[in-house]
Amino acid sequence: MKRLCDSSARAAVRLFAGLACASFLAAPSWAQDPEPFKVGLVLPMTGPFASTGRQIDAAVKLYTAQHGSSVAGRKVEVLLKDDGGVPEQTKRLTQELLVNDKVDVIAGMGVTPSALAAGPLVTQAKTPAVIMAAATSGIVATSPYFVRTSYTLRQSAGTMADWTVKNGIKRVVTMVSDYGPGIDAEKVYSEKVQKDGVQVLEQIRIPMRNPDFAPFLQRVRDLHPDAVFVFVPSGPAAQLMKQFTERGLDKAGVKLIGDGGVTDDDLLNDMGDAAIGTITSFHYSASHDSALNRKFVAEFGKANNGMRPNFMAVGGYDGMHVIYQALEATQGKGKGEALVNAMKGLSFESPRGPVTIDAQTRDIVQNVYVRKVERKDGQLWNTEIDTVKAVKD
Repeated sequence: MKRLCDSSARAAVRLFAGLACASFLAAPSWAQDPEPFKVGLVLPMTGPFASTGRQIDAAVKLYTAQHGSSVAGRKVEVLLKDDGGVPEQTKRLTQELLVNDKVDVIAGMGVTPSALAAGPLVTQAKTPAVIMAAATSGIVATSPYFVRTSYTLRQSAGTMADWTVKNGIKRVVTMVSDYGPGIDAEKVYSEKVQKDGVQVLEQIRIPMRNPDFAPFLQRVRDLHPDAVFVFVPSGPAAQLMKQFTERGLDKAGVKLIGDGGVTDDDLLNDMGDAAIGTITSFHYSASHDSALNRKFVAEFGKANNGMRPNFMAVGGYDGMHVIYQALEATQGKGKGEALVNAMKGLSFESPRGPVTIDAQTRDIVQNVYVRKVERKDGQLWNTEIDTVKAVKD
């Protein structure tokens, strides 16, 4: 009996020891969770471009709320930093995110100078950077780690130039903000219309820090063009629209046409009847007629006290989609070049319509819509009246 008890005791000890050893060996598989996947989101949340930051931040939050905060076993963390649209701030914050926070992706880039400031840093760190807002054509080519989900001025201004010619407009003035995107828009539009015999009477450039458009609009009126092609950042557009009517250009028969930022969906209802009839070309309208966009607009408004999403929002929303898809494609392990490669060639349906990330250029290919401002059900909308499909930069 004693030997039986001793034998049982020894067996129990061996069993316990075996279980303890097995538990110890298995511990890393359940105790060590994968490192979170960090997205450094650099946006102008304050200053003159704060509406850009507000829209993109809201869209990023909506996307993660809809699709979850975990991809391929990795928890996705978004670290938001406010650069105020100041390139020196962008550079400092990007460096902190790369060095201190060790982010896997940089995203945002509210204005062109900020994107250009971040370029050398992401290249050196070999970290992908998703441009959700900045629109100057040449940005993506400055770093092999840049991928764009916004748009380019060549896409919108080129489409507006074609519309100008088709609609028999013969004499125009261009009026643009004096920085990269504005100069891009001026160059593309002017060159295209002049090739088809349209006379460009004058090219007016407005200082970025000068919100008073009145003297420039007076110059336009004095020139008596058929139309004035305008590019300004979306924030000051409401002031431009107000002064356009105050100076009587609408009554003088000058048609207001331009890049879609002039009738930004976020600000459009604040512009009043002065905006009605304005023709723009753009890659997104909150009134775009698709089931996906109707859901996007409804859920965006519900999450943001009725705010209407604009083109910045869709750039942020699609930017997160590209990041999620690339992380999924690399089974949660993607970093650096592997992550960029997974973004190349992606095609998907966006609230704006079908889009593709060009596999060679890493720039976005998308439909561009000609829109006319109309009042419907008591609100102003950019109603799409024509579509140019799959427009490249």
